[in-house]
Amino acid sequence: MANNRAGTNRTVSGARRTIIWLAVLFIALGAVLTGGALTGQASAAPKLALDLEGGTEMILAPRTQSGTEINEEQLAQAVEIIRQRVDGSGVAEAEISTQSGRNVVVSMPGTPSAQTRELIQASADMTFRPVLQVGDGAPVTGANRAKDAALPKPKAKPTNASDTNWITGAVYRAFEAKDCRPEAAAKQQPPTDPTKPAIACDAATGGKYILGPVEVPGADIQTASFGQTTGANGANTGQWAVNIQFNGPGTDKFRTVTQRLFGLKNASPRDQFAIVLDGRVLSAPTTQAVITDGKPQITGNFTQESAKALSEQLKYGALPISFEIQSEQQISATLGSQQLMMGIIAGLIGLALVCVYSLFQYRLLGFVTIASLVVAGVLTWLAIAILGWTANYRLSLAGVAGLIVAIGQTADSFIVYFERIRDELREGRSVISAVDHGWKRAKRTVLASKAVNLLAAVVLYFVAVGNVRGFAFTLGLTAVADLIVVFMFTHPTMVLLARTRFFGGGHRWSGLDPERLGAVPFYRGAGRFREPVLAGVGAGSSTVARKGRNAGAGREAERRMTIAERRAAEQSVGARASQDRAGSTAVGEDE
Repeated sequence: MANNRAGTNRTVSGARRTIIWLAVLFIALGAVLTGGALTGQASAAPKLALDLEGGTEMILAPRTQSGTEINEEQLAQAVEIIRQRVDGSGVAEAEISTQSGRNVVVSMPGTPSAQTRELIQASADMTFRPVLQVGDGAPVTGANRAKDAALPKPKAKPTNASDTNWITGAVYRAFEAKDCRPEAAAKQQPPTDPTKPAIACDAATGGKYILGPVEVPGADIQTASFGQTTGANGANTGQWAVNIQFNGPGTDKFRTVTQRLFGLKNASPRDQFAIVLDGRVLSAPTTQAVITDGKPQITGNFTQESAKALSEQLKYGALPISFEIQSEQQISATLGSQQLMMGIIAGLIGLALVCVYSLFQYRLLGFVTIASLVVAGVLTWLAIAILGWTANYRLSLAGVAGLIVAIGQTADSFIVYFERIRDELREGRSVISAVDHGWKRAKRTVLASKAVNLLAAVVLYFVAVGNVRGFAFTLGLTAVADLIVVFMFTHPTMVLLARTRFFGGGHRWSGLDPERLGAVPFYRGAGRFREPVLAGVGAGSSTVARKGRNAGAGREAERRMTIAERRAAEQSVGARASQDRAGSTAVGEDE
């Protein structure tokens, strides 16, 4: 008895601690958002996307250095360049498209800063630079930083772009401080002086480089393509490669570069050259030979898609594109506040219907569902508001749709849990035992369900474009919030309620009344155990009709039976009827 009481106390204490930790999480998120609001950097309301808030529309005319017209394929690449720049500058939910096959239209929420305008107009800058040093993408801080005495000290003036004398103490400090982890490397990189060394990130690998001055400009690329390589016998090897062809000046420059780099083949990584676009390293291949014909081939772990992407990026090194803003105007929300209000009303109607159903189906237990939905809603609101401040996330109408859909998915988790508890009660368990055993079974189902939701959201986010990604994001965010609420609020609350007199005693309005649920104890006293019983199996049945509330419980028990349980009950009733008839015949004969 003492062990049972100690176990109960631990369970109750654990439930209380979990709820306290959830409260701490809410306080922390609220404090973060409040601090941002007080400093003027954040707002309690989520940021709205272009379709709900309006913003600025700019029409850009692509221009080349030579003044030549660009074709449709080149315009598509120009759109991709602009998209990378806008995303890298932190502007979310921007829409970028083409107009009349000649111009690029950029629509973004709010008013773009002067820096964003300059960034959009800047020329696409592709260069070839030799690699001087390679490092991990994370910044070096504290005691791990090189001591002043250990900093590189150039011994002479650099003689070529591969000379390590370019690495001064200041350059090395900048290299250590550079953050090239994926989330930081995706941001727009500042322009660098082509005559000086540069620090650059490879967003794909997360590595960072110290690069020498520019040796070959992208304008010297005549064309680029991709395809599969062939062996010495002309057979296809199945390996994808990118092929570059330089013009006359580029051929001469690249021959000189590869002669020097090939001579450094035992001094890795100085035998590498980096292909840099807009401050990011696209590729940093190792020099395997002296290229005299201006037709190098880049091989490696390419897929068809990655080889195609690199070749297309290289093509436009030969065509440096700048963008002239032809017009700029403020645009109103394409959907407006009325549509947003309709979406909110739809969500409130759905929430109200879920609440009504919960109270009808689970009586006062339904208030646990309502409270859980409120907690999940507040948690999601805080997360979206903080993401709007820290990651410039903006809520679109598609995102609002994701939040509305999430109401039903969140309610599903509670329904699964409550139904497992009620099934345990029908098996004859007490309320406390039913909560414990029901949770053990329900949490596996909840975890599997949310894993599927998260997987669908992640796949949809990465394969979709535009506002559909907003829908996928909010769907995934609410799935995570749902798990937090179920594990840290709903279950602990049920553990505590099961110990109260109202719910633990199975009050008829609690939603956990064993008799109303058709519960039959497994052990019925006097050596009798529970048998499958039907309320009635048709004419001639030997079952005795229940009366009052027991009749309702019997009908509920019958309704909840599986097909196998129903057949077993019918067979049991039939067997008892046969025994009764046999007993009656025997009595008659004795008489």
